[in-house]
Amino acid sequence: MAQLKEGMTAPPFEGMDQNGIVVKSSDFRGKKIVLYFYPKDSTPGCTAEACNLRDNYNSLLKKGFAVIGISMDSEKSHKNFAAKYSLPFPLIADTTKKILNDYGVWKEKSMYGKTFLGIARTTFIIDEKGIIEKVISKVETKTHSEQIFGLYQK
Repeated sequence: MAQLKEGMTAPPFEGMDQNGIVVKSSDFRGKKIVLYFYPKDSTPGCTAEACNLRDNYNSLLKKGFAVIGISMDSEKSHKNFAAKYSLPFPLIADTTKKILNDYGVWKEKSMYGKTFLGIARTTFIIDEKGIIEKVISKVETKTHSEQIFGLYQK
């Protein structure tokens, strides 16, 4: 699939969250979505990002955003992660990598000279009509909410 860019229609998604609830993109029509993809539950960067979104969750809601996280981790892993850090938003378990592939975030990465496939930390801001409004590929984990708000202050 071609790389998703601003102005393109966001691929529809559907998956099970940490509470066993099916979360679908169509459930959020009429709302802006902060759809963030992250590599792994309970790792330092992913925890910092999730906690920053949690700490600013009410401000995001007031600005009309819904927040949804997606990784390859299982529902059980997501449930533990969400409970440990009191995360108020759904975390979709994409164990089949369908959504990851649809959004082009399952990519070749490298660390310590080795290459491997993994999730490229990326956030898509999707507007009320399902159009990708912003793509954040250089996510600042500790200040991600501020990064999102900054996109709308210009």
